[in-house]
Amino acid sequence: QVQVVESGGGLVQEGGSLRLSCTASGLTFDARAMAWFRQAPGKEREGVSYINWSGSSTYYADSVKGRFTISRDNAKNTLYLQMNSLKPEETAMYYCAAARAASVGSWWRSPATYAYWGQGTQVTVSS
Repeated sequence: QVQVVESGGGLVQEGGSLRLSCTASGLTFDARAMAWFRQAPGKEREGVSYINWSGSSTYYADSVKGRFTISRDNAKNTLYLQMNSLKPEETAMYYCAAARAASVGSWWRSPATYAYWGQGTQVTVSS
């Protein structure tokens, strides 16, 4: 069975850093694009960052460019999100998602692109 599990969330002060991890099993991790989404209470789920199967293509939401870095280690079936200079408005549940395809291009921001989701890890940024 498919399992997608995020970790690394927690409480951090404004300007601090966290590294999120996502480990997947029961799926063809190295043949799938992956993404990080986040959702704050009362808000829509938004795409934060994307990476294709090999790591050769990445995308970021405008709000996080220059501060966040997405990466993957296919040998470990693990996806990462390094988050630096965190802001209070980035407090949210962060979700790892596995796409239906190896590369999705402009569809990366759409939740429907992703076949599998983790349960989320909470990130809280205090001011």
